[in-house]
Amino acid sequence: MIRMRPLCVGSSILMAALGVAGLAGAPPAHAPSGTLRGTPPPAAAASANWPQWRGPGSSGVSPEVNLPSHWDATTNIAWKTAVPGKGHSSPIVWGNRVFLTTAIEGAVVPGAKAPVHMVDGKPWSHPEAMGADRRHTLKVLAVDAGTGRVVWDRVAYDGLMSDSRHAKASYASPTPLTDGEMVYAYFGSEGLFAYDFNGVLQWKVAFAQIGTVSVGLGTSPVLYRDSIIILCDNEDGPDSFIVALDKKSGKQLWKTPRKGIEVSWATPIVLAANGRDELVASGNQAIVAYNPATGQELWRAKGLDSNAVPSSVAGADLVYLFSGYPTKKVVAIRPGGSGDISGTPRVAWTYDRGVAYVASPVLYQGLLYLVSDKGIVSCLDARTGEVKYQDGRPPAPSSYTASLVAADGKIFEFSEDGDTFVVNAGPRHNIVARNSIGEAIYATPAIAGGRIYIRGAEHLFAIGK
Repeated sequence: MIRMRPLCVGSSILMAALGVAGLAGAPPAHAPSGTLRGTPPPAAAASANWPQWRGPGSSGVSPEVNLPSHWDATTNIAWKTAVPGKGHSSPIVWGNRVFLTTAIEGAVVPGAKAPVHMVDGKPWSHPEAMGADRRHTLKVLAVDAGTGRVVWDRVAYDGLMSDSRHAKASYASPTPLTDGEMVYAYFGSEGLFAYDFNGVLQWKVAFAQIGTVSVGLGTSPVLYRDSIIILCDNEDGPDSFIVALDKKSGKQLWKTPRKGIEVSWATPIVLAANGRDELVASGNQAIVAYNPATGQELWRAKGLDSNAVPSSVAGADLVYLFSGYPTKKVVAIRPGGSGDISGTPRVAWTYDRGVAYVASPVLYQGLLYLVSDKGIVSCLDARTGEVKYQDGRPPAPSSYTASLVAADGKIFEFSEDGDTFVVNAGPRHNIVARNSIGEAIYATPAIAGGRIYIRGAEHLFAIGK
């Protein structure tokens, strides 16, 4: 078992404990040409909304244009709204609603403690694990996108948590998702909760203990047609699985064991390749693709040999998988295969620099952008892995957990100091703006309706006119 150091946003990190995909359709406007694409959300809303972790097609890319490049406390802030508690889940956007989750810590409960975690046959807990001795309230909020007013605020769960979390993480780390009719919020062992747009709970499903070696969740739910898919990798692997639930009722549709694959935090991605849909899930011991309709395994490859935290992206006829700790690795795979593809030409290329522990890369206009834990950006040719640059340094030192997003010819990177660096897309690193919201950023932002929605440590900001 690889022992975790501080992790976490975006998945949905922060994970990325700290930070999903829809019906197959036409490729997003930004996607490179080819047979492979991440699958966008239902048709009409693909460009207007940000319905899940990393937005349309789980890509981190928005087709929005004319976005602001500069803002400060008084300029291009449409509104900001206080958000109680702590959450590293991303906001999601559908029409005139922004949804997000949060966790509010309560009082110590005498005698409460975390379960025992076994690593290499011995009890183990992360030295910065915390939270299992306190009561917590897990909430889902709906915010008016025009005004920032909280429209409704629902308690999904209130009580002791099933496990601890990392001190830097949050119990509200998985990003919710929406299909335009319902909002689905996932809190791990505490359950998956389905609300309508009026905030009325339609159903909930509880999960058995999902062990994360004491540091918390990161993976977010994935939407595929009429099902919600959740990756439940568990401790050192004997009880890991991936499961699909009916989105209308919560009824289990299929469940596939992932025995021997250690706990991971990366959100799976659904893509279309060679005439079929594939659900690709990252992992330490194995990278596995499934039929998202049935859970049947389609192909697998050797794993990342490291913690699977950053989420995958797809395009240029490839799917890209990442790890940033303890080793750094990018693996580019041609989907559409069968059986064990390790060591075959379907593993197109690999790269061993530039990946963050938590923050996910972005693929935009044929180039793959990586960001390190210290915000150094690398740019690779998405088809070949050729390095365009690997020393794109921010002007000030900081740490980075939020994932990259891209739109309007720009790459946006977000620091824990609250800065957003706006970088021109292309084979040369050029920072065109540095903007601050005045509070830490851990969650990956959303882009929709001409605005950038940034979740700070205390507020949700709508950046735009």
